[in-house]
Amino acid sequence: MSAATTAAPKASEPQRLIVAITGATGVAYGVRLLRVLRDTEIETHLLVSEAGVLNLHQELDMTRKDVEALADVVHPVRDVGASIASGSFTSTGMIVAPCSMKTLAAIANGLSDNLISRAADVVLKERRRLVLMVRETPFNLAHLRNMTSVTEMGGIVFPPLPGFYHRPQSIDEMIDHTLGRVLDLFAIQHTLTPRWNGLKNPQT
Repeated sequence: MSAATTAAPKASEPQRLIVAITGATGVAYGVRLLRVLRDTEIETHLLVSEAGVLNLHQELDMTRKDVEALADVVHPVRDVGASIASGSFTSTGMIVAPCSMKTLAAIANGLSDNLISRAADVVLKERRRLVLMVRETPFNLAHLRNMTSVTEMGGIVFPPLPGFYHRPQSIDEMIDHTLGRVLDLFAIQHTLTPRWNGLKNPQT
């Protein structure tokens, strides 16, 4: 009788996070997110819409190549056959930072008309975490209804509204505070912002 053989253990898959940058103002959130994740063991999969590229140039003087260099894997937005278009591709979830109202509407209505909305659809159907950092003001009724639909499907609508109780001294500190809260939703450790320790005693 031949000796029993033991199968070699399978290498564990890396923790993956899908990041999309779309055509709303606030591309600094997506860029800073990618830079923060570079210092972790998380594998980032990046998608940038055409309007997102325009905003990168307008708001940060960055090119598509500049932001793509910050990610581990880059997917063309029109490549609906990419790995992240399938539920068999494991990921922690997806963050759209910033999320335009067009992208919100596509996700809310299950259009899957490009790889951004398809990847979001996959994240929702596989019951993974989807965070949409929606940017628009004021909201009209269509925006609000779309946000309600995404919430009912299990997504998280996270407008990047700055907090001031920690007394930020710069725009960078406001961005980091918001992204810290987003990373908390994925249980990703960070030191972007101090934790809340309660109100200070008022001066008497």
